[in-house]
Amino acid sequence: MYRFLLSRQWVILTLVTLALIPTMIKLGYWQMHRHEHKVALNKVISDSLAADPVPAASLTAPGRQIAHDDLYRRVTAKGHFDTAHEEVVRRRTNSDGEVGYHVLTPFVLDDGRVLMVNRGWVPADGAQTVFPKIPAPPRGETTVTGRLMADQTTADSGIKNVKGLPDRQVMLIDSGQEARRLGKQVLGGYIEQTAPRPKGGSPELIPDPEHSDIGPHMAYAIQWWLFSAGVPVGWAVLVRRERRDRAASAQAQAAPEAAPAGV
Repeated sequence: MYRFLLSRQWVILTLVTLALIPTMIKLGYWQMHRHEHKVALNKVISDSLAADPVPAASLTAPGRQIAHDDLYRRVTAKGHFDTAHEEVVRRRTNSDGEVGYHVLTPFVLDDGRVLMVNRGWVPADGAQTVFPKIPAPPRGETTVTGRLMADQTTADSGIKNVKGLPDRQVMLIDSGQEARRLGKQVLGGYIEQTAPRPKGGSPELIPDPEHSDIGPHMAYAIQWWLFSAGVPVGWAVLVRRERRDRAASAQAQAAPEAAPAGV
């Protein structure tokens, strides 16, 4: 009755069904892990923003990666801005979705080491091959406060670190790259400036990150697991339908043979 399952069509369908079940289960766990990662990151951000500021040099050093638990931690540094070696980070948006630049300015500490400071967003007025007009930061010795961030990478951001860009323009903030460019010791990572606030509101400071939304990952995980449960059910329904159709076809073919002669 079920010999049709040995046909080429049904063997392929059965193999695809068997492959889909573990694949969907794995996709569900992948989404669950993304949910757990998002929840953990939200807690790190919340704890970091609530903590009192500490000196930046106490959490990072030249060549050091920023620890996960120190991400978004509020830090301070005393020194002066080096606008002569200022750069801009291309294709960055503000809170309204407008495309412009992030202003990346070396901040020279009292001991001569450098902390890269993202001073905020400015619009891309004119051709992107021309260095934009950027309001100057405070002159002389200044204390800057900001959120500690890890170096940006293509793997984390999806942004390619394109070569051959116009002078003083970059795609990613990379303290190692900045150390080679400046010929100085640059602390690992960078900070997003929160104080002092710029006069006139430009550059536009980067707002605090959203850390209350956990995203749809858990719902997606449940969906994948429901799909994995539905695949074998669907396969069984198709088998029963095929069996019923074949049985009906066999009965229809046998009916003429069973009719009385001469009718």
